[in-house]
This record gives sequence, structure tokens and C-alpha cells, in this order.
Amino acid sequence: MSYNDMESEGLIRKTRIDKKRVEDSLDLARRDIETAESVMDKSCDWAYNIAYNAMLQACRALMFSLDYRPTGRNQHVSVVRFAEEALGGDYAETILLFERMRRNRHISVYDTPGTISETQAKNAIAKARELLAAVEGRIG
Repeated sequence: MSYNDMESEGLIRKTRIDKKRVEDSLDLARRDIETAESVMDKSCDWAYNIAYNAMLQACRALMFSLDYRPTGRNQHVSVVRFAEEALGGDYAETILLFERMRRNRHISVYDTPGTISETQAKNAIAKARELLAAVEGRIG
């Protein structure tokens, strides 16, 4: 889905974003990766959810760097779709995981605790690091 399509659907909006907002989102992503690692011993669910948030913040930084922001009720979905378009096929597997994590996060936070395995949490943290590095590389 192109940026124009996303704008037409009300998922994103072109706007002028300052560099501080980009850097703040990157800082949040870095913080969340460290935090996710620190809670692995206590809760795989929370480590996974925090890793998801790191990915979300990294992709928001990418959006902001391109002067877009998510809009509407489903902003997490908007960010996932934007990242898919912005990062392209090289990151298709990571974006697919990001989308799955978005859904799983909802279940583990609101419905059923204890649904995330240690392997899932560790993989989420590794993918968050990978995605953050990709975003930092794109932003420069």
C-alpha cells in the first residue's frame, strides 16, 4: 500500500516533524529494548510487549523522519503498514512478525496472561534490535 493510499484511507497524514521528535522516538525504542531484556527473568509476556513497543517507536521515528504521522483510531496498524511500505521487501519477515506481535500483545495484555514463551520473547527482542538498526540506517 503506497503512502498516497494510506493518506486516502486516513491512516497517515503528511506533516512537518522536527528532528527532536524523531530522536525522542529512537531513544524510546532503545530504552524499551534494554527494559525488555531486563524483565525477561520476571515475565516473558512483558518482555515481549516491551519489545513490541520498541519496534513501534522505531517505526514511528521512521515515519516522523519522512514527515508523516499516524492518524485515526488504529494507529498501531497505521505504523505497521507504513513500515512495510517504507522498509520494503528486505524486511518483510520482520514486518510480518511486528504485525503478529501487535495481535499477540493485545491477547497477553488484555485477555490471557502467560501466553508468550521465553523463545518468543527472546526472538521479539532480537527482532526489535534488528528493526531499530534498520531504521537508524535509513534515517542516517
